[in-house]
Amino acid sequence: MKNRFKQGLAGLALLLFASLTTNAQSNDKTGGEKPKWIYSAGVEGGVTVGSFNDFYGGSVGGSLEADLAIVKRTLYVTLNAGYTDVFGKNNLQDLSFIPVKAGLRYYPFSHIDKLYIQGQAGVNILANKSDAGADKSAVFLYTPQIGYLFPLGKNHNYLDVAVKWDGSSKIYDGGDSFNSIGLHVAYAFGSKK
Repeated sequence: MKNRFKQGLAGLALLLFASLTTNAQSNDKTGGEKPKWIYSAGVEGGVTVGSFNDFYGGSVGGSLEADLAIVKRTLYVTLNAGYTDVFGKNNLQDLSFIPVKAGLRYYPFSHIDKLYIQGQAGVNILANKSDAGADKSAVFLYTPQIGYLFPLGKNHNYLDVAVKWDGSSKIYDGGDSFNSIGLHVAYAFGSKK
């Protein structure tokens, strides 16, 4: 299953790249400038990496995000909250996280104006600390990602697709930090106000 997920992730990354180069040549279907506010609701999946992978496998979850333009519709401040379930291996209890993050999203190119890089940091709250036998109920979390807003017709509706890295500090004393690479897919809509 892990190999299939990695193959699927690689395929989606290739599709994202191909779409970027195609969309860079076309007109923006949403009427030009990005909206001042962008809201999104999405799903996320990932694969743990490093020695944490010996005990936990893939992850799946969802998130809600709000982005506010602070500089010329190219730099946005972001707020994000969600839920992530990390699957335990060999009868280990799954880990249930509630990530709460803030950060910045930047659209660096005017000719590919929907391509963005984003960095967020915050807290990863372990909702089932006692069931998982963890030492900590909340840990530091950081999430860099790169993505693209695919326009869905008019009125600033988008499909937000991104590849991301989740890294956090240790939930078990003397253990390993939680790291994963994953895919974020969300429906996003904007508001000029």
